[in-house]
Amino acid sequence: MRALRARTPLAVSALLVLIPLLVALLGPLANFSPKPGLPYESAGLLGTDGLGRDVFSLLLEGGRTALGMALGAVVIAYLVGGMIGLVAASTRHRWVDEALIRPLDVLLPLPSLLVISVVAVGWRASPPAITLAVAMVNVPTVARLVRAAALDAASGPVVEALRMQRESWVGIHLGYVGRAVLGPVAADIGTRITLAVFLVASVNFLGLGLSPTAPDWAVSVSRNREGLLLQPWAVIAPALLLVSFTLGFNLLADRLVHRTRRLVEAKR
Repeated sequence: MRALRARTPLAVSALLVLIPLLVALLGPLANFSPKPGLPYESAGLLGTDGLGRDVFSLLLEGGRTALGMALGAVVIAYLVGGMIGLVAASTRHRWVDEALIRPLDVLLPLPSLLVISVVAVGWRASPPAITLAVAMVNVPTVARLVRAAALDAASGPVVEALRMQRESWVGIHLGYVGRAVLGPVAADIGTRITLAVFLVASVNFLGLGLSPTAPDWAVSVSRNREGLLLQPWAVIAPALLLVSFTLGFNLLADRLVHRTRRLVEAKR
């Protein structure tokens, strides 16, 4: 990844992320075709899929779930896991730390894809359920990461001085300690989002998540893979958007971490 980052200009990395992200955000607004679930009378720019639906129209609609569920899951995981990690690192009572972290250790060995698949089957074709399931399997690792990154800052003399000045808990731990964990979080977020996209796409590709007729990019790849030689764009186009987003985001995150480390070393 470092070698690829060094050879890839920043603009290219940003473009790899922006194209699928803009398609996901603006695609439903720009799509004036009939609903993707309905057959079309004529082929669009990329032809039609196995059900006779316009592939370009499906691309405009499918990013909303393909990326929306993954990004939403990461946000929830950081909100829940990040708060658990901060509280565990800042508490003065060991039993509170144990009560918060030990139950999460039980969830760590569970296979992520298996947990998400069970939830997805139980709440069939429910994007909120899949989003919460992906967030749930990421909460333990996020909580442990934030806790480990916040321990030194939370037990340091600066925090003690702020407590003596009667600063609020929010001001101390979401302000000072929160800034101390930004570096590790920035290093983790690229991998975390990529993993979330992979998990969501895997569940939908395997037919355990959204409806088989949903316009989701991973569902489109799964549904049309048997006709790859007859209509390659029905598979290649959504797959390219998924790969573009994950690759570009990893490159940007890696570049951000590299620059952060250089700034820290320069200050030292």
